[in-house]
Amino acid sequence: MDLTGKKLLEKLKRKNRGNVFLAKAIDDLISDLETKNWNSQNELFRDRPDADMVHSDGFYFFDIHIHRTMVLIELDRNGDATIVWCGSHQEYELTFKNNRDTIRKWLKSNSWIS
Repeated sequence: MDLTGKKLLEKLKRKNRGNVFLAKAIDDLISDLETKNWNSQNELFRDRPDADMVHSDGFYFFDIHIHRTMVLIELDRNGDATIVWCGSHQEYELTFKNNRDTIRKWLKSNSWIS
């Protein structure tokens, strides 16, 4: 799977330098995104139980429990993954309000969906 936007995750790791558990969890997520080729949601949820589909166009939040980090990723039908947003759970709540409608509006306002 091709991964775009990996720099956002690398930036998150640098921002939390010293948090080895978070760094390993991010590395594991990157590894899964680059090596797995999920053909169904069942396969994705089996390998990544922290995934939550938040929009039908292939947008998922991954909840990295270490440090309560949230990563919004688009998985498209061509097998490509794009890191759309990442941050702490507090930043997630401020931005998305724990609400799928707010997530949809954010995706639309940032030209991820029409």
